[in-house]
This record gives sequence, C-alpha cells and structure tokens, in this order.
Amino acid sequence: MILSKFRKDFFMYDGRFIFSQLMDFLPRHQFNRCVAQYQGNYRARTFSCYDQWLCMAFAQLTYRSSLRDSIICLEVLSPKLYHVGIRGSVSRSTLAEANEKRDWRIYADLAQVLIAEAKTLYVNEDFGVELDNTVYALDSSTIDLCLATFPWAKFRQAKGAIKLHTLLNLRGNIPEFIHLSDGKLHDVNVLDILLPDPGSIYVMDRGYVDFKRLYSLHQALAFFITRAKSNFKFQRRYSHPVDKSTGVLCDQTIILTGINSRNDYPEAMRRIVYRDLETNKRYVFITNNFSLSALSIAKLYKARWQVELFFKWIKQHLRIKTFFGTSENATKTQIWCAVCVYVLIAIIKKKLQIPQSLYTILQILSVSLFEKTLITQAFSKNDDDPKNDNSTKQLNLLGF
Repeated sequence: MILSKFRKDFFMYDGRFIFSQLMDFLPRHQFNRCVAQYQGNYRARTFSCYDQWLCMAFAQLTYRSSLRDSIICLEVLSPKLYHVGIRGSVSRSTLAEANEKRDWRIYADLAQVLIAEAKTLYVNEDFGVELDNTVYALDSSTIDLCLATFPWAKFRQAKGAIKLHTLLNLRGNIPEFIHLSDGKLHDVNVLDILLPDPGSIYVMDRGYVDFKRLYSLHQALAFFITRAKSNFKFQRRYSHPVDKSTGVLCDQTIILTGINSRNDYPEAMRRIVYRDLETNKRYVFITNNFSLSALSIAKLYKARWQVELFFKWIKQHLRIKTFFGTSENATKTQIWCAVCVYVLIAIIKKKLQIPQSLYTILQILSVSLFEKTLITQAFSKNDDDPKNDNSTKQLNLLGF
C-alpha cells in the first residue's frame, strides 16, 4: 500500500534525522521477535541487537570500508547517536563481539520479513514480458576469501570463498531466497533445498541442468527455462512453425535419449533454438512450458541477466567485499544486514514513490543521513532522470 497518508502526516517535519526517519520503515515488532527467537539480547547490558543493526545499517548506507572506519565515523557522530536510536555505547570491540557472537539468523529472518513486504509492493511490477506467472532467476555468486583468515570457507586447496545462491523475483528484482554456503557447494545442489512454487517459472543457466532435479520441478507443477548443454542427446517428436524473422530458428517437442537422462526425465520437453538479432549469438533453450511462445521463452532467459546485475550491484554498492569479522557468524551477519538494507530501501522507494534509482537514493543517503530534513525533501532536491546515473546496466528497481 502506497503511503499517501503516511507521507502527509507521519513525515511532517519534526526535527528528526533522515536516518531515524528511514528506520521508521523497519517493522520493529517483528525485528524484536527475530531477536527473541535467538535470544539475541541475552546478557546484553549496554549494546542491544537494535544498536548492532543500526551500526551495521549505517556502515552499509555510508559505504564504510572496515570496522575501524565505521567506528571512527560513529564516534565523530556520538552526540547524535541517541537521537537515531543507538542507546548503547559504541566501540570497536563491542560491535565486533556482537557480530561474532549474536546469531546471524536474526538478520536472515529479518530479511525474510522485509522480503515478504517488498514482494507485495512489487507484485504488479513490469519486467518486460507480459505474463501473469511469477518469474524467478536463479544463480550464484562467489565471494573470494583468504583461506588462512576464513578457514571455515572451504573452496580450493589454497583459497577460500563463500557462495551467495539467490532466487531473484524479476518483478521488482527482490531476492526471495538466499542460501549462503562455502565455495565448494555446486550450484545444482541448491535445487534440493528450493521449495518450488506451482505455476512459477524458474530461469537458470546451464550450471543447473540436472534432469532428475528438473523433473522434480516439473512434478511440482513449476516451469523451468534453461540452456541445453552441447552434448545432451534427444529425439525430435514434433517441429512447431516459427517466424525466423524474430530470431527463433526452431521450436521442437523432444524426448531425451541418453541412458541416464531418459530415466531421470521420462516425459517430453521443449527445445528452442534462438539467434539474438543484436549479437548474432545462438542459444539453445530447453523448457517444460508448452504454452508460452518461443520468443517469450527467449525474452525470459534474457531477463535472467537481472540476477547477475543484482550480484554486481550489491557487491559494488553494499559492503560485502570487505568483511568486518572473520568468523562464519560475523561474515553471514554482515551479508544478511546488507540484504536487509537493500530490501528496506526498495520498500521505501516504493512506498514513498521516489522516482530516482536505488543507486541515486543510496548516493543521497550516504551524505545526508544526519541531516534534519523531511526525507521526501532530500530526494526532491535531486530530481535528475535516474537514467542519467553514472552506473550502467542497473536493475529495474535501480532505475534502468
């Protein structure tokens, strides 16, 4: 629900900092429930989980590069911290200990609360293909780590890494499912823990081609679209008419003939060959959806690029490249706090109908968090066309 009354009544100027106004959008009651679920405030005398959240959100929104950098800035702002909700004493050791010991699942659960709210706000968002189904893009991104410093993040013999497996709802580019693993987990294994939504469409790259797992999606009444591997064996059953001027070269109903694949996926599927008219690159898609046009299938796969842009964007503009702690708990806490900030700003953008891209919004917030002005006025001062941002290829949510 768009907050027209909220904008009129709640955001009447009352001398509060912009940072404080932003945090009004955080569902505090549900935040407290997440904290209670994992006893986050157990024996916390002077530095609560909410204090921790505000410090981590500050670091994300102001692009702090390290724990030390964050604390120095917070110490400079210490006379103002009480007025934005930070009641506890902030120090490097206090924040480091909170990230180290307080259960990262507090912020993982908070992210799910925010994601659920964002999903309802963006449910009718256009993403370039006209259809009623929910469309998800599934992919992963690897964050390289030093194995000596992060020994729990196993990847290779002399290298550590953590993987961010993400299911992105293309309506608004909201990450509805995120799974953090060490770098050794193969992408396709994530399909085992994914709960398919019947009627939804899952768009994936070739790394997720496992016919037994794809058949499980099919049996769950969900649809998949992915690229075929070059060596997969099949037999054509029927060729559908195509308009080659659109780039669609063939549209076939096929069955798999490989010894294992035909047992793993015993039903017919669809094979589409498409040539991109802009790049002249040839693609071979396989899907279990027989109702959409071949061109729509190609467009949906092209929209999968949104998830890769999401990874690129969140790495560039939120703090998940340089970590404030080395333990698994501290690392996951920081990543989930980054996701929470991303989704919270997406919620604010929609509720306040802010026209700027998320990139521009974060640029403005990074230098205005401690200004005493109406939050909507902060963005009305900068009404540049979001398409003129210096960042290229931003997500739809971010304004491209």
